[in-house]
Amino acid sequence: MDAALRETLKQMPKAELHMHIEGSLEPELIFALAERNQVKLNYASVEELRRAYAFTDLQSFLDIYYAGASVLLKEQDFYDMTWAYLQHAREDNVKHAEIFFDPQTHTDRGVPFGTAINGIHRALKDARAEWGMSSAIIMCFLRHLSEEAALETLEQSMPYRDKIIGVGLDSSERGHPPEKFARVFARCKELGLRLVAHAGEEGPPEYIRTALDLLKVERIDHGVRCLEDPALTQRLARDKVPLTVCPLSNIKLRVFDKVGDHNLVKLLDAGLTVTVNSDDPAYFGGYVNENFVQMFDALPLDKNHAYRLARNSFAASFLDAQAKQKFLDEVDAFFEQ
Repeated sequence: MDAALRETLKQMPKAELHMHIEGSLEPELIFALAERNQVKLNYASVEELRRAYAFTDLQSFLDIYYAGASVLLKEQDFYDMTWAYLQHAREDNVKHAEIFFDPQTHTDRGVPFGTAINGIHRALKDARAEWGMSSAIIMCFLRHLSEEAALETLEQSMPYRDKIIGVGLDSSERGHPPEKFARVFARCKELGLRLVAHAGEEGPPEYIRTALDLLKVERIDHGVRCLEDPALTQRLARDKVPLTVCPLSNIKLRVFDKVGDHNLVKLLDAGLTVTVNSDDPAYFGGYVNENFVQMFDALPLDKNHAYRLARNSFAASFLDAQAKQKFLDEVDAFFEQ
């Protein structure tokens, strides 16, 4: 990739729509919070913890992800974690971020729902005030837990409804099909929440179809396996269903063996509304710009693809029409220069 294209990728305005805030916890911050909260870790040093980031599949990643989250106990911890991510996002010219958080990861440890969301929300508010960064919070249900637990979490979220734009479905995909959560998603739709779900990463294309048909989601998180089902691919293209693709995550979790094997170009060639995101950047080797740079280095992608991906990121967002248009105009102006 030439230097000009690299600079374009880094400087272009973009939105990030698939980023788990707990997945932005860098080892250094994990150790700092562990010390502050007197939490004993199973790792002797930052280096030892970083070396443990050798995952073979989604489950082996989740095991260490939940261990890392154990240091989050107070509102300030959630603030500090979120603020650290927002600084990375600002450096990467992320103008709008829709951030996932997993309340059950915290409430199951005895951390009150409000402690988590108030810390995250306060950081987002400060970033808006200081830098004008736009953002929103999407609450995710853990799919390896029961639907009853998800319904209980939804109830706990009600006093904080004004801080949540939507709900998602994450954690281990295998053996936990979307239909397991049909009732809770129906309730969320009634409440006017926006709906997304992880589907078609480790799980089959059928999970994407079920997420659309039964959960009524508006966006598919990951979705890279859709190409195995031509009829589904055509439907996603026709209905302009966005896919929030996370390339480095897909490599790290062995969905693809190496960067050059990723199907990003094929997804774009199929006419899909693809966006590029970082998923769990502290664990998967890079924030959003690093995902762009590595993909464009390894695949036959050019400036036109960059323009399309930047526009898609805002078009696929849950911003209102006026804010969305403002950012799309920014993208157009940037590429016209």
